Amino acid sequence: MRLNDGDYVSKQYLTTSNLNVRTSVWQANLPGRSPQDLAIKALREVEPRRILEIGSGTGYFALRMTEELGCEVIATDSSAAMTATSLAQGVRSILADARFLPFIGAGFDAVVAAWMLYHVSPLDQASREIGRVLRPGGRLVAITNGRKHLAELWSAVETEPSEPAFSGENGSSLLRTLFANVQQHDVSTRAIFENKATAAAYLSSVDRADLVEDLPDSGWPLSANGASAVLVADTAR
Repeated sequence: MRLNDGDYVSKQYLTTSNLNVRTSVWQANLPGRSPQDLAIKALREVEPRRILEIGSGTGYFALRMTEELGCEVIATDSSAAMTATSLAQGVRSILADARFLPFIGAGFDAVVAAWMLYHVSPLDQASREIGRVLRPGGRLVAITNGRKHLAELWSAVETEPSEPAFSGENGSSLLRTLFANVQQHDVSTRAIFENKATAAAYLSSVDRADLVEDLPDSGWPLSANGASAVLVADTAR
């Protein structure tokens, strides 16, 4: 399974169902220590007036940025279902491909890409577009996962987890080819799979229903560690 395969991505986000299944298993971090909290902190440092979020999903984080940062947020997603869900929540949302952003150059103070750059191919095309729409000294805040993400779940089905094309292990080096300064903040998170059915639903949501029969009958609930990274990259001034 390749997370950046176009057919896979289109199928994944045809509706909001798969995303809702995946987000439901995550537990709250201590205040200020979630990936989203660190992203907000990094954004606040540049005092943005205008933020672009790419791959914005259901619009949850766009709403949070609007409320906590008090700035204009434009959300984009390549899924019509996600865009419609965002619009229904009052988010200014546009159907757009991250590789072909429909905005003039240097029009944003910050760009946010939360758990989405591993879905984009070719990645360098999206990176160039991000750099194009950022003002000089603008900031990209990206969130991704590492190769050990949910290792306990994959171990339960005796499968090695795969590393995303844009990951906690390689994301910083990939961004350094286009951005002047890159910092990485690794974050530990935790997912709880209450029972076999919950784990089966999660595996099906990532197109791995073939592994459901390998899930054990005992050992539930299962706690699995998340390995996320918040990458903060600035353009040259």
